[in-house]
Amino acid sequence: MTSRPAPPARSHASAKLKNNPREIFGWKMYDWANSAFSTVIVGALYGPYLTEITQRVVGENGVVAELGPLGAITAKSFFPTCVSVAVLLQVFLLPILGSVADYSNLKKKMMAVSCYIGVTATCLMFFVVGQVYWLGGLLFIIANLGFGAAVVFYNSFLNDITTEDRRDKVSSRGFAYGYLGGGLLLGVSFLLVNSATRFGLDTFMAVRLSLLAAGIWWGGFALVAFARLKSQAAEKSLPPGKTYLTVGFAELGRTFRELGRLRHTLRYLVGYLFYNDGIQTVISMSSVLLAQELFIARGLET
Repeated sequence: MTSRPAPPARSHASAKLKNNPREIFGWKMYDWANSAFSTVIVGALYGPYLTEITQRVVGENGVVAELGPLGAITAKSFFPTCVSVAVLLQVFLLPILGSVADYSNLKKKMMAVSCYIGVTATCLMFFVVGQVYWLGGLLFIIANLGFGAAVVFYNSFLNDITTEDRRDKVSSRGFAYGYLGGGLLLGVSFLLVNSATRFGLDTFMAVRLSLLAAGIWWGGFALVAFARLKSQAAEKSLPPGKTYLTVGFAELGRTFRELGRLRHTLRYLVGYLFYNDGIQTVISMSSVLLAQELFIARGLET
C-alpha cells in the first residue's frame, strides 16, 4: 500500500512566523508615532503658524510669488500651495518606492530613512521664525514627503507580519493606536498653547515647542517600531533590464489598463479619490480657515 505524503506544514509555520505579537505591536506603534505629524503639524498648528509668519513678512494680502497665467501665491495661499506641491511630488515618488518595497529587502531601511527625513524636517520647523517663511514651506514639503514615503513601506509590512485572517483586525488596531497617539499629543499641544502665559511663554514659542514635540514624538516612538519589525526578504526579483523606476511606473500603467476593464471598480476608485481628497483638504485647511476667518476676521484672539 502506497503511503500518502504528509501535508505540507508551511502554512502553519508561516502563520507562526507572521503573527508575532512583538512585531505586530511594533507595527501598531509606528501609527502611534507618525500620527503626531498628521494631527499636530498638518491638521492643527503648522498651517496657521506658517500663514502668520508669511503675513508678517509680505503683508496680509501680500504676494509671495507670481506664477504668470497660474496667478499669484499670496500669504494666505502659501501653505495650501505647499500642501499641493507635496502631493504632486508624491505622485511621482510613491510608485517608485512601492516597487522598492516589492522587489528589494530594503523595506525596513527605506522606511527608517524616510521616517527620519520627515522627523528631521519637522523638528527644524522650530527654527522657522522671522523672515524665513520660505524655509517653513520647504521643510513642510520635505516632511510630508518623508511621512508619505514611510507610510508606503509601513503599509507593505502588514502582509509580511500577519496572516489574511488577522489582517483586518491588526490594521484597525493600528488605526486606533494612531488616533490615540495623535489625539493625546494634540491635546497636550493645545493645553500648552492655550496656557502659554502660565508657563512664561508667548503663543509663538508655545506653538514652536509643540512643533518640536511632534517631531520628537514621531522619531522617538518610531524607534519602538524599528526595534520590533524585522527586515523582510524581497517578495519578487527585479526583472532583467528593469529598474525600480521603470518597474514602478510599468506596474502603475498595467493597473490602469486593467481598471479599464473593471468599470465598477474604476468608478469606485475615482469617487473615492474625490471623496478622500476632499476630506483631507478640509482637515489640512480647517485650522488655517479657523484662524483667519473665525478669529482674525472677527478681531478675536488666536
